[in-house]
Amino acid sequence: MYVYEFYIEHPMNYVMTGKFEAPSPNWVHEDFPLTDYELFVVTKDTLYISYNGEPFTINEGEFLLLPPLPPPNNRRKGIRPSHCSFYWLHFSIDHEVALSAIPNSRHTAYPYTVPQYTIAIPRQGKIPHAEKIVVLMKQLQDAIRSNYDSTTANYLSTTILCELYSQFYRENNVSQRSKRTQKQMYYDIIDYVKSNTDKNLKVADVAAHFCYNEKYLSHLFSNIAGIPLKQFILNVKMDAANFMLTDTNASISEIAASLGFTDSHNFAKAYKKIAGLTPTEYRNAFFKRLLYHV
Repeated sequence: MYVYEFYIEHPMNYVMTGKFEAPSPNWVHEDFPLTDYELFVVTKDTLYISYNGEPFTINEGEFLLLPPLPPPNNRRKGIRPSHCSFYWLHFSIDHEVALSAIPNSRHTAYPYTVPQYTIAIPRQGKIPHAEKIVVLMKQLQDAIRSNYDSTTANYLSTTILCELYSQFYRENNVSQRSKRTQKQMYYDIIDYVKSNTDKNLKVADVAAHFCYNEKYLSHLFSNIAGIPLKQFILNVKMDAANFMLTDTNASISEIAASLGFTDSHNFAKAYKKIAGLTPTEYRNAFFKRLLYHV
């Protein structure tokens, strides 16, 4: 993926803008030289164009950003007929623009590496909310028709590029942010369960603590941990029970109470289901093993 880096502490220089609608299905983009940057935002059908010998296919809801190149490499022309519609914006800049080739595996993290007052815009991509870009393009066109000063046109042009930058990277990072958020929630659940082994903790209690739907939280945890949240809560309690059975002189009743069980019978039943032994059998077997190895 090729990405342009624009420095925007000062606005872009507006050149011209408009909307084009192909008059027929046989329309083909004419062969014209490009002397400044041009942004295409396709709103209907598909635009087929080549630039500097490279073909581009821009579908509805996608954009293409072309840079000025020295002649004769700056000619853009249609390569297939299309009954398309698109908004276009020409602008220039007063600084050099970096063009970087970013691996697809890194493009979502790339914006966080660019300098301050810099936006990174791919050469081509899908616009998550194209209608917002169209609204800004219409506002720019209205400003031009109303004879607004050049400063306004410059800032409106820059706003369009900033919106494109924000949309592209914000939306493409949603899944990554979601995964990070879910992972953090998973670790928060683990910490909460481990710090509340003395309570008769249920899945509903955990969900209520984090203000989440019980089914959603259970599904989230199970997807990451590979076991149900209810099972994890019980496993944590059993790990704590193993420690107290082998490293303390607490009675079975005291251990059961400290782990939030209503009585020692329920504790012993739950423990045997996990360990295959009663708490007393486990404690005795442990000390016999110690004695054997002394």
